[in-house]
Amino acid sequence: MIETPVSSPAAEFSAAQAVAAGTDFTELKVSADGLFWIEFRPADGACRIWHWLYHQARCLTPDGFSVRSRVYEYGGGSFCLGGDGLVFVNEKDQQVYTQPLDDLPPRALTQDGSCRYGDVQWHGGQVLAVEERHAEQVEHRLVALGDSSREVLAEGADFYASPTVSADGQRLAWVEWDRPAQPWTVTRLMCRVRDSSGHWGPAQCVAGDDESLQQPRFDDEGRLYCLSDRNGFWQPWGEVDGHWQVLPAELADHAAAPWQMGTCTWLALGPQSYLASWFKDGFGQLGLRAEDGRMARYASAYTRFRSLAMDSEHLYAIAASPISPPAVIAIDRRNHEVRVLAGGAEILPAEQISLPQSFHYGSEGEQAHGFFYPPSQSQGAAPLVVFIHGGPTSACYPVLDPRIQYWTQRGFAVADLNYRGSTGYGRDYRQALHLRWGESDVADACAAVEYLAAQGLVDQHKAFIRGGSAGGYTTLCALAFHDVFRAGASLYGVSDPVALGRATHKFEGDYLDWLIGDPQQDAERYRQRTPLLHADSIRAPVIFFQGELDAVVVPEQTRKMLAALQAKGVQAEGHFYALERHGFRQANNLAHALEQEWLFFSNVINPQHNKV
Repeated sequence: MIETPVSSPAAEFSAAQAVAAGTDFTELKVSADGLFWIEFRPADGACRIWHWLYHQARCLTPDGFSVRSRVYEYGGGSFCLGGDGLVFVNEKDQQVYTQPLDDLPPRALTQDGSCRYGDVQWHGGQVLAVEERHAEQVEHRLVALGDSSREVLAEGADFYASPTVSADGQRLAWVEWDRPAQPWTVTRLMCRVRDSSGHWGPAQCVAGDDESLQQPRFDDEGRLYCLSDRNGFWQPWGEVDGHWQVLPAELADHAAAPWQMGTCTWLALGPQSYLASWFKDGFGQLGLRAEDGRMARYASAYTRFRSLAMDSEHLYAIAASPISPPAVIAIDRRNHEVRVLAGGAEILPAEQISLPQSFHYGSEGEQAHGFFYPPSQSQGAAPLVVFIHGGPTSACYPVLDPRIQYWTQRGFAVADLNYRGSTGYGRDYRQALHLRWGESDVADACAAVEYLAAQGLVDQHKAFIRGGSAGGYTTLCALAFHDVFRAGASLYGVSDPVALGRATHKFEGDYLDWLIGDPQQDAERYRQRTPLLHADSIRAPVIFFQGELDAVVVPEQTRKMLAALQAKGVQAEGHFYALERHGFRQANNLAHALEQEWLFFSNVINPQHNKV
């Protein structure tokens, strides 16, 4: 017979249901033609554009297309409104297409198989985009694309993002940066102005001095604004009375790390006025600041806001809360009434949902942050699963995550950590992982177990750890260098940083130098923090999940780590998915991985055995 360590949920919440509830939305746009967004459904893994008009939503993306950019591998900015309809990047060939709103089929605007496109914007009959050309070396430029034309707007820097043009068409702004910087460490805000002949003048640097800038915006009068972390948090800055200065704002991050292009967490309306979301103690806030200084708050039931848009009557956002999954919402600007246009469907009765509890704890003399989710049927100190987000310069959020509910429904507690290096807590906290990856993050994971156990919330002898990508690296380091966790799960995780540096793509080509150090000069540090070289130290069981098409963490890394553990007799198993990249998207694979992870951890607590 099989013994299970925890009780099964009263109403079985299966892995397939958890995955099916993972519908998500991105890139909200509004115009006189209605509201538009990209919707991802795990059932087929495709991203499609939806159109809301006259209280009805319809899908505009025909079969055979999926709207997703792969510039910088993480993409973003995959569609815009322009001309008589849509402009989008098709996932399969990474080319730019135009599509009228009258049900005519899409038409290819570009046909260069060596190029990818992303962060598309429409201006003056042309498509502005980041172009990624794959030749002997990968090169990036800003370009303007027409039916039979291609104009280079900016080149020479290593990376570009966020091309935007003022309403009068006289100013072009963008963000750029050079290796070895990342977009969340040091970037530049650039601008070109049209001359009297209508041509773009030389590029000038508006801001960029040991700061990270993102999401440039123009107001209706042509004044330029941007988010900058010059004062310690990503806050609105702009041209006010002829000077570049910070706008009145909460001392908080008004954005997350820009891993993807095309994000919109704020809109500039004037010298003192803007719509923005920001993080306070990890929880998202949404507010509209008027010119007179008054701040109106909206949609307080939600705890994360993305893809902001607005018109004269409504504010729009993709929002999520601790009890509802992502939804497209419209907020009446007069009475603050919230209406859900898409998504947000109930996945569990409210009384069965485990709610996030913010907690702060000490680690190596510093403070770390996380969200604790008790099991849905608490019976004393529970088994614990520590979730480690990827990035590692990323974050977790206090919103309904079906994967977490899958665990809590089965009697596990979950600690979702914003370890040092995460975003949402300011530049200093984000920079705390500099040269400390594999140490600070791991220490925070171990300290979280100690803290929660001291509160009587979890059984520290039944603690597990899991993470994807960079979170997989933290997982493997924790298992190799500490005796805290009973088992771990690595989803497309890094096991050999040096090998990752040799094989990874341009966008992250220097990231490891920032996280650990120079591979030659700091070779000993790499050796000390390479799980593959310390496989002998791992005694706890490990389960691996890997996509065969992964260009970030190549499959060979995972195979080597798995083989090293199995050769030493460690309980380890691997699951490889033929058509998955970095981060799984197919529903059957997502469900399979989630269920196998739970079965693996459950079996570690109570090994299966037969009784005669």
